[in-house]
Amino acid sequence: MVRDLPDDDEWVQERRRTIGARIRAERLRQNASQDQVWMAARITRWTYQRVESGEGCTLSTLLRIAWVLEVQLGDLDE
Repeated sequence: MVRDLPDDDEWVQERRRTIGARIRAERLRQNASQDQVWMAARITRWTYQRVESGEGCTLSTLLRIAWVLEVQLGDLDE
């Protein structure tokens, strides 16, 4: 069965914030700097900072960051 979306997009914003917080937590757990991650992922500093702050990004960006941090993409949104 397919479920309907909520009336507003607040749930999307909350999921973005959760993913950003989990990426930040994993980076800190690994004692890595933001610079190390964005350079290894071959994205811009600005893009990486947007991800950690819970703003929008592409699936490709999330895949790159997950690869660099050696985490499964699905583990970022549990």
